[in-house]
Amino acid sequence: MVRGKTEMRRIENATSRQVTFSKRRNGLLKKAFELSVLCDAEVAVIVFSSRGKLYEFSSSSMLKTIDRYTTHSKASYSGKKPAEQSIQWKSEAASLAKKIELLETYKRRLMGEGLGSCTLEELHELESHLQKSLSNVRVKKQWKLLEKISELEEKERMLLKENALLREKVSEYLQVNAPERVVPDVQACQNMEVETELFIGRPGTSET
Repeated sequence: MVRGKTEMRRIENATSRQVTFSKRRNGLLKKAFELSVLCDAEVAVIVFSSRGKLYEFSSSSMLKTIDRYTTHSKASYSGKKPAEQSIQWKSEAASLAKKIELLETYKRRLMGEGLGSCTLEELHELESHLQKSLSNVRVKKQWKLLEKISELEEKERMLLKENALLREKVSEYLQVNAPERVVPDVQACQNMEVETELFIGRPGTSET
């Protein structure tokens, strides 16, 4: 059965992407090993997964191969004529400018601009990316709220503790310095009879 041509773009499904990564990574490392054995070549391969996990293969020493590559690169640049270096730098600058332009276009699309030229698949990809970003923002917001609530609760506990200590100190001070001080009983104050004189009549006259 003839396999169809694989489209060179990021696989959106996380499971399919992980399976493809594992298969192609193993195939790449196997090919590197075969190349080093069959052709007596010095081969070094470094691969970082999307989660930052390192996979590597080296036919000798990884550091030695990297040092050799650095030395060779410096020699290659120093051996080129100024005109050749200028052409290469212009080519690299153009490539970087193209990448920046693509990133700016993608950024504008995320902001809802320039969507008229997008295909249906690109719109689905943008929607998926925005949903993931929104989910991350909500998780971050919830975490921040919980953190703030925890800080306020801790502050409340500290204030209550300080308030209790102040009450205790005031009580101790009154017991030592003013033991004869009598605090009026609220209930007794409420039960006290208040005598009033009520007179009805013209001013200047009094009831006999």
